[in-house]
Amino acid sequence: MSQALSVQDHIEPVSYALFEQDFDAFTRKLGDSFQRWGFAVIKDHGLPQEKVDAAISQTKAFFALPEDQKLKYKLPVMGQRGYTPFGVETAKGHTHYDLKEFWHVGRDLPPGHPFRDHMPDNVWPDAELPEFQAKVGWLYGALDQMGLKVLEAIATYLGLDRHFFDPTVDFGNSILRLLHYPPVPKDGPHIRAGAHEDINVITLLLGAEEAGLEVQDHDGRWIAINPPPGALVVNIGDMLQRLTNHRLPSTTHRVVNPAPERRGFARYSTPFFLHFNSDYSIRTLPNCVDAEHPDRYPTPITADEYLQERLREIKLA
Repeated sequence: MSQALSVQDHIEPVSYALFEQDFDAFTRKLGDSFQRWGFAVIKDHGLPQEKVDAAISQTKAFFALPEDQKLKYKLPVMGQRGYTPFGVETAKGHTHYDLKEFWHVGRDLPPGHPFRDHMPDNVWPDAELPEFQAKVGWLYGALDQMGLKVLEAIATYLGLDRHFFDPTVDFGNSILRLLHYPPVPKDGPHIRAGAHEDINVITLLLGAEEAGLEVQDHDGRWIAINPPPGALVVNIGDMLQRLTNHRLPSTTHRVVNPAPERRGFARYSTPFFLHFNSDYSIRTLPNCVDAEHPDRYPTPITADEYLQERLREIKLA
């Protein structure tokens, strides 16, 4: 069991009420947290708890289905939509797979959209769970909109136009991941999620009732993130780290196995991985480059090229 320190004394939750009351203060508090930790915690976000709970209830119901029913929704091209079984995803550089299974919901595109060649339609377990699409689909839309608000603050913090990111993510390959970490019966080489960094722009996380999320500080210590009930945890992904020349860091994090007294309990969470549009060129922002911080990435790369490269590394492509 990890001996991680608690982050409670370090990451002060930021109230989303400041977004309307004092946007400059919201921007400063959020941006400073991201710059120091790569993570921030947002309370008072206003997402109706009963709707969040309804989506998580549908999540639990899906993962409780018999294995043969779940496997009906495992697609030939695994990873971007539908069901990914237990024992597949393996963190970059790790030998042992993660102790998790998950469901992916992506963005619905209009007919004829050019991104449809690599962003497939969603699949839904309508036969087994007729309310799944509506309730989980609501959560996708709510976190997508909240992500735009967080990006407004990040853009302002970086000295950009407040709506700089709006046209860069409006058709982004963003994914809502419904995660199930089953009970852990005994010690072993596998953990719930090996140490990794997220690929995308920002990640918004709700629903982690069971402990386990830890971030690695600059000195190598692991620090537990135990947000207040109902709070939203947001972290910087590798795409934004690259765009900002590491001014905003993508911090290594993991989900460790539970203490012995909690081994019989499953863990559920619903991270939303917000992505740039597939054709967006990730080119270092000029105002994040100076004599002390030379450009680490002089050669730009499109968001989809970067994503596909990373998905292959974690066995999801």
